[in-house]
Amino acid sequence: MSKMHDTAKLDDLIVTTIDSVRGYEYSAEHAEAGRHATFFAEMAEERLAVVDRLQRASHALGGTPADYGSVAGTVHRRIEALRRVLGGDDAALLSEIERGEDYLKEEFERALDDAHVSDATRDIIRDCYASVRRGHDRARALRETERAA
Repeated sequence: MSKMHDTAKLDDLIVTTIDSVRGYEYSAEHAEAGRHATFFAEMAEERLAVVDRLQRASHALGGTPADYGSVAGTVHRRIEALRRVLGGDDAALLSEIERGEDYLKEEFERALDDAHVSDATRDIIRDCYASVRRGHDRARALRETERAA
């Protein structure tokens, strides 16, 4: 268990979580007539708090955490934009949000399962993971409600 390994794990989670922030911000801007916009905006704010917590933990270990998302996240948002142009609605936005949440949840679970992560860093990741789980579950419930309507 090294500080460098912990920092690398935190930094990976930071980049992926920034992608989540940007996805929620995009969705808040493009929700039909403001539908679900409040949920998307709230989740963007909650994810920003997670990013802040992870960045502070990385700094404390001597890291220089990223303040940008990934190329894959940018591509995902471009695909989302294309789907909207081609007739996607809020159900499509919610589906994409849930897909992104699935990925984010898996990233956090991999970090929690990493035997080389220190207990202190794992505790921070676990605390942040609680937010990720809540967001994931809320997005899934909204998508299922949208599908049933």
